[in-house]
Amino acid sequence: MSYGRRDPDAHLAEVARDLGLDGPGVGLMTGVDVADRSSATDAGVVVVATVGLGSPTWAAAPDGDRSRLVRRRNSRLGWPGPGTINIVGYVPAALGPAALVNAALTATEAKAQALWALGVEATGTASDALCVLCPAAGDGETYGGPRSTWGARLARAVHRAVLDGGKRWLAGGTAWSDRQAR
Repeated sequence: MSYGRRDPDAHLAEVARDLGLDGPGVGLMTGVDVADRSSATDAGVVVVATVGLGSPTWAAAPDGDRSRLVRRRNSRLGWPGPGTINIVGYVPAALGPAALVNAALTATEAKAQALWALGVEATGTASDALCVLCPAAGDGETYGGPRSTWGARLARAVHRAVLDGGKRWLAGGTAWSDRQAR
């Protein structure tokens, strides 16, 4: 929780090199213990998420207004600890460029829907990250919205993964402050 580097791209490249990885890739950063990840599948779509709800917020909050960002319906919200939701989704069909944009929006909507189901009146946290992966070969599906075949499957899997991870976080399963106290 004391990360202070201003060059996360360079830092992630260093981590990749240290792990013997090269070539293009995606790296996500989180303060959540990745062993506490949540995963869900739906008809070939696979989603893995880490969920930290230490600082939920509204995407469209007014500038500089930190006092009223979230109406906290749960007393654990706002505790010290990770406040990032990272989601990686895999769709087993090629998605065209527009469908990938649709899929990212669909996954984000499903995340917000899960937060609402948890009683967290927020759209996410200020540092959330999302990556939708799919095969590069093929013509690519045209649509990735919530009523498309692959978008609907992605939405359901994201919803389940974030809901499960959020329930564990709210119950203390992934609370950074609880781990630090041990």
